[in-house]
Amino acid sequence: MTFSSTEFNVVNEQQTRVLAKSLAENAERLIDNGLIIHLEGDLGAGKTTFSRYFIQALGHNGAVKSPTYTLVEPYALNKVNIYHFDLYRLADPEELEFMGIRDYFGKGNICLVEWPQRGGPLLASADLTISIKLTGDSRCFALSTSGQTGERLLEHLVT
Repeated sequence: MTFSSTEFNVVNEQQTRVLAKSLAENAERLIDNGLIIHLEGDLGAGKTTFSRYFIQALGHNGAVKSPTYTLVEPYALNKVNIYHFDLYRLADPEELEFMGIRDYFGKGNICLVEWPQRGGPLLASADLTISIKLTGDSRCFALSTSGQTGERLLEHLVT
């Protein structure tokens, strides 16, 4: 069930950074119960770029690499643990069970999940889904919520 949705057209990487930073600042207020963000879009749409800026906005100073081969990259920051998943190369959703996927989705954690559709029923539902589509020279970021946490995440969004 979707509560609300909004769209943003982004024409350059700086605008992607501004959107990611605004969402990260709002997310910081909501981490007590945990937060799950699904990122959907074709290859090259900008899921990892968005994730990099989101993670850096929460205080990570180093490189943010794509977890395409490792499935998950952890970032332990002062106020929050961030787990960046990329399920593109996932052969079978059962692999998530073997890696203890449920342990990542908990209080004080933010999970960014690229290619969530590959996780099947083992993947926790999203508080916020971001669908990124290439539209000519820009990208359309469609944000949709599925609960009160997602709604609160979008409340003070500044772009």
